[in-house]
Amino acid sequence: MTAIYIKNRLPSPKIDHKTPFEIVYKSKPSVKHMRVFGCRAFILTPREKRLKWDPKAREGMFMGYEEASKAYRVDDDEDAELDLDLLAINEDDVRQTVYKQTGKRKSEARPGMSRSARHRTGLEQASAPAHVSNRHQKRRSSAPETMSDDDEDASVYDQDDDSTPPTFWRASANAVEATDLAEPVTFQDAINGPDQAHWRNAVKAELKSMHLRGVFPDGSVEKYKARLVAKDFKQKYGIDYTETFSPVVKYVTLRMVIAITKYFDWPLDQLDVVTAFLYGVIKEKVYCVIPEGVEMDGDFDCLELVKAIYGLKQASRVWNETFDEFVCSIVFEASAFDPCLYIKVVDVHCVLVLVYVDDVLITGSSLELIAQTKADLKTRFEMTDSGKCTFVLGIELVDESDGSVTMCQRRYVNDILKRFGMDECKATASPVDLSTRLVASSEATKIDVPFREAVGALMHLTTATRPDIAYAVGYASRFMENPQQEHWTAVKRIFRYLRGTKSHGLRFQPSDKIDFRGYSDADWAGDHADRKSTSGYTFMLMGAPVSWGSKKQSSVSLSTSEAEYIALSLAIQEGKWVHRLLCEILAAANEPGPDLVIREDNQSCIKMTKNPVNHGRAKHIDIKYHHIRDEVKRGEVQLEYCETSVMMADIMTKGLSGPRHKDLTTALGIHTSSD
Repeated sequence: MTAIYIKNRLPSPKIDHKTPFEIVYKSKPSVKHMRVFGCRAFILTPREKRLKWDPKAREGMFMGYEEASKAYRVDDDEDAELDLDLLAINEDDVRQTVYKQTGKRKSEARPGMSRSARHRTGLEQASAPAHVSNRHQKRRSSAPETMSDDDEDASVYDQDDDSTPPTFWRASANAVEATDLAEPVTFQDAINGPDQAHWRNAVKAELKSMHLRGVFPDGSVEKYKARLVAKDFKQKYGIDYTETFSPVVKYVTLRMVIAITKYFDWPLDQLDVVTAFLYGVIKEKVYCVIPEGVEMDGDFDCLELVKAIYGLKQASRVWNETFDEFVCSIVFEASAFDPCLYIKVVDVHCVLVLVYVDDVLITGSSLELIAQTKADLKTRFEMTDSGKCTFVLGIELVDESDGSVTMCQRRYVNDILKRFGMDECKATASPVDLSTRLVASSEATKIDVPFREAVGALMHLTTATRPDIAYAVGYASRFMENPQQEHWTAVKRIFRYLRGTKSHGLRFQPSDKIDFRGYSDADWAGDHADRKSTSGYTFMLMGAPVSWGSKKQSSVSLSTSEAEYIALSLAIQEGKWVHRLLCEILAAANEPGPDLVIREDNQSCIKMTKNPVNHGRAKHIDIKYHHIRDEVKRGEVQLEYCETSVMMADIMTKGLSGPRHKDLTTALGIHTSSD
């Protein structure tokens, strides 16, 4: 069996130098757990089967592996049994390692062989070598152990970790001594031990006490919810509906308003519209059949809809039109730069209303005006007032002890890590592996992994609160058409980075002045496949980004100056919109707006914006990018030079080393949120 086990993990020229294991399980096998055949091994004797001064382990010979678990097969010289409960293996009679087997033993045994009862030791993982502790750190799945999480040699912050290697056990007797526990560690140990009756009574007494104290809910259903939903797949365009687009507040606007509340020290309240879609009046003639189980007075074949119901294609649009009409009727004006931001000015005070489908946020300089706005909205719509906003659109707003607020999505990060089986992976210090260059594949074979789903989930995180993974996600998304194993490994690298930074978020700081600035950068010819560059920008407000972007350029640049010039064009387009939105909000609060200043680390690029001469190295640049000169000439944009070492947008253009990535992440205002 051992020979076959090893052979299945050796490459074969008959199958393109792959292993049989890899052909079956679609992943490379791990060999970290493999040992020298015939080496010494020590088998733990369960506590209930030995007296106080009896040896805690007996010596045997290593004979092989178990397919269905992480146990080893050991030949016990004492009673000629083949035992599967391994405590330690000594490969060279000098260095001894300690291994504790977790999980329940299989009850079956081969004829003529017995298996000793399993007993969980109290030995800490920190006492064992890394190549052992990694193996029993997580439970065994149905498939054999693979390299899915070990394909890179990085552990938590592996690029920066200067900790000393773990201490090896020099004597197996010392290792065994640590397993002598006074009490069972797990429930299975307790109920399978000699005192199982006493432990069961103790459990019953504890649960009874918790029930009497009301520790757990009684499990009764507070409210049953039913909803009539239309079959929108039967609607026909031009007959049952026309327009379906419905705007929602932009993430940039949401982040900006949250940042401004820290500057003015405004409250931020949240309301939720109950059954919002049922308020919208539809213009088309739409009929629906009577749902099964619904009894109507009269003999009807169908029902005509006067208002929208959930499921109609136009339901979201007519709801937005209904809300917009009412809010404007109470003297609010929609922003010219975001139709889902409403502003109302009364004397020296103002109120802001943001709407994302049925979620409504309200802030402003006057508590009285905020209360009046809530009252006005409740006269038209049934709403739930949640008070202070702490969780909106899947984003947590965490108040810090220094008065700042952190926007984070740790719940969402935990969810996607579990969804893609990466919740127990090793963490890394950066989201991009600098030792690997990804290229598009022309192979017809496709890997059976949820690549597009994973990239889509990461994109949502990127656009909301995590600019530190913007480049990594954009880089991976270039291979959506035909992803291969190396592309999937790159996506898993991002998950591994998130595993160690799941509580990171944007932290907006209170300040006595509006701190607004932009950064623009480019990575010249960074794509080694087609030599195209990557543009990156970020705009900071109150200590954290409110807008950012990472985008591959559409044409090949002939110099770093040209790449920076094209990137600056993209940054100015975004910057002008962000700046105007900011100035509009500040004007409502009687606050002067800041200048639009963009920092650039390329002197030649800055000179090109001020010098209209088409010299040899710039005369070929497309005219569409020369709007930069006009913006600079009219004073709409100011350019400042900054050192590359403090270029915040550098993180948007390429993968960085662990220390550099960490430094820029901190400089960007991305910090760990408090619990």
